[in-house]
Parts: sequence; structure tokens; C-alpha cells
Amino acid sequence: MECEFPSINANKEQIKDIFSSIKTIAVLGLSPDSSKDSHRVAAYLQSQGFKIIPVYPKEETILGEKVYRSLAEIPEKVDMVNIFRKPDALDPIADACIARGDVDVFWAQKGIVNNEAAKKAQDAGMQVVQNMCSMVEHRSL
Repeated sequence: MECEFPSINANKEQIKDIFSSIKTIAVLGLSPDSSKDSHRVAAYLQSQGFKIIPVYPKEETILGEKVYRSLAEIPEKVDMVNIFRKPDALDPIADACIARGDVDVFWAQKGIVNNEAAKKAQDAGMQVVQNMCSMVEHRSL
């Protein structure tokens, strides 16, 4: 997939509203390696009072939380999906969010854009953020 610019994206006011309304964040691609961006961002969000749910193919716990292998396995409501995966993985992730029916926010981290997946998520009623770091945006508030 070639690089693309986000054609669908939340503005600063919507991002502020997102952070004031969410409690539970599933982090897709949350690495157990503390030097990785996904780990640092999730640890920051956890330190700010958000419940983090790691989604990763290995490990039993990350950041003290039970690790799930997929979104479908998570038994509780997920307010936001924070994605640390390649852009071509976003289509099936959008489908998984839609299948759950309880995801309010579809957030693709800095450097991750897939307008087709974003449109799919938006059409299903989710707020969409692409190519932005959730930690940086939260700190800026």
C-alpha cells in the first residue's frame, strides 16, 4: 500500500471529547518491550487512569493486564481501539470493531493511515483518528 494522507480524521475538539468520554482502550500490537512506542504509549495512558487491554499474539500479561489474542476475545466493552499495526491490517481491524458493535473510537497511531478502513469504521458510527499519537494528543490537552 502506498503512503496516503488521512481523508477522514477527528479534529482537536473531537479528540478532547474522545478522551473525556472513554475509559477502556484495547491496544492492538502492544509490545511487551518497554522500548517500543506501543508500550510507552499504553503505559502513559494507563498512568492517566485509562484501562488498557493488550492485544498481542504472545505473552500472558503486559503492563499488569491480561493479554488477548484478538478483539473478539475481549469480554468487556471496548471504548477505543488504539492501533499499532501496519496500514494494510486496518481493514480487518475495522471489520472486527464493527463485529463487536461496542467500539466508539478507531484510532490509528502516528504514521498509520488507511482511508478505506477509516471510512468503513466511520460509516459504522465510530469516531476515527489517523496518523496521530494518542499520548501526544492527550498530553496536549
